Amino acid sequence: MLKSARQEEKDPEGRMPLAEHLRELRNRLAKAMLAIVVVTIAAAFFYKDIIEFFTNPILQAIGCDSTFSELAQQESGNCARIVLNGLLTPFTLALKVSLMSGLVLASPIWLYQLWGFVAPGLHRHEKKYAVWFVATGAPLFLGGAFFAYKTLPTMATVLIEFSPADLDNQLPLDDLLDLITRMVVVFGLSFELPLLLVMLNLTGAISGKRMLGWWRGMIMGITVFAAVATPSTDPLTMLALAGPIWVLYFVATAFSLLNDRRRAKIAAEGPDDDEASDLDLTPEDVGEIEAVSATPALPEQASSDRERINGFDDVT
Repeated sequence: MLKSARQEEKDPEGRMPLAEHLRELRNRLAKAMLAIVVVTIAAAFFYKDIIEFFTNPILQAIGCDSTFSELAQQESGNCARIVLNGLLTPFTLALKVSLMSGLVLASPIWLYQLWGFVAPGLHRHEKKYAVWFVATGAPLFLGGAFFAYKTLPTMATVLIEFSPADLDNQLPLDDLLDLITRMVVVFGLSFELPLLLVMLNLTGAISGKRMLGWWRGMIMGITVFAAVATPSTDPLTMLALAGPIWVLYFVATAFSLLNDRRRAKIAAEGPDDDEASDLDLTPEDVGEIEAVSATPALPEQASSDRERINGFDDVT
């Protein structure tokens, strides 16, 4: 029984025609989009719970009950009222929250499809670095998002204190969710800085000694970044962002120093028996060229039959 073209054995190096590449890309995009759509539809039934999950800690920190409950001013201070502006805002907000939830919750599926499309074209060491990068980068991003989620109530408490006395603070729900999303993304991406430095060290772009020499400037730069990234003016929220990045930076520096020491030790020991040594391509002076008469004449330089090599000219 003859095998079809799709059932033929794949190239071990992942090579395939352009049409086959496009077909595989189409199939993987379809699977990723299907997963996002399914999770988005499922999240649409719980979008109110998702909104309360992010907004309730902020409201409770300033003395309010819940996002969708009747909010009243408490004796302990000013309370904020969640409002919606416009007739279409509730629908667009539900669609926005559901889609964001679908993208996040379906990320393992579409990331796997992306990896399945890219991995066959990578070398073995590139696959190893890519897996290590993803396995380390995902927990770091989630750690930054967790710090943002825990510091948002403190930030809200500080910001609400600027409201004049006996006045309710109305918070548009879409603006509040945008602020929460921005804080989570900023905290998550900032936690990726040490991983970026480690990857640059592994590729030989920067050394651990140079990273250690940057520590004063890095501490100052991270502190300024934390002060700008956090909308509140309290030092607690700023330190909650800057402190972990300081620690991660010095961890990345220590790793880079150890990696440089290991690399120097391997270079001192020389290549293994089954490893090719580096070629020295430095040009050297070969001295003066000997006289032509001291060497046999080339076939094209032969002027007579006696000077020809073995009696043949350059044609034969």
